[in-house]
Amino acid sequence: MSFLRLRNRLFTPLRARFAARLVAIDRGTFLRLRSLADRRLAARARGHGERPTPQHLLTGERGEDLAFFHLRSLGYTVVARRWVSARVRGDLDLVAWDGDTLVVFEVKTRTARDLFPAAAEVDSAKQRQLRRLAAAYLAQLPTRHRARVPVRFDVLSVYLLSETPEFEHIPNAFPFRN
Repeated sequence: MSFLRLRNRLFTPLRARFAARLVAIDRGTFLRLRSLADRRLAARARGHGERPTPQHLLTGERGEDLAFFHLRSLGYTVVARRWVSARVRGDLDLVAWDGDTLVVFEVKTRTARDLFPAAAEVDSAKQRQLRRLAAAYLAQLPTRHRARVPVRFDVLSVYLLSETPEFEHIPNAFPFRN
């Protein structure tokens, strides 16, 4: 048995308990620091005569941050955030392992509930783009494992309606292959 396998077998239960306690602390601390950093960057940009980051982009980033902590609390192992490829346009919001399945999350954040759910924004063009990005992400894996990794696409909607965010998770929102 390799050292890494032995280490994971011995320390995984301990790490899981420790991580579960820290998730709430991590989330609160991170979000407070993130909010402070956003305000300081906006003030600095205005001081230099530049435009600060638009509010809708900050809202999207905040939703991705909340989704990250939400998924960690559900037991997902998040391995990439805002992953970009040099060859494919766009980014993958979150990539996580759910057991042996690689899950690509598209996070949609809203500050109000509209007639259509946030997940409706993931149309066929966005699905094609996410499939291409996921293929580029899989290309990083060793060749012998690449074909055996099941891939799932989930859409996670984050609604910032009050102090406590609301999450709507759609697992298997669309297939990897058409």
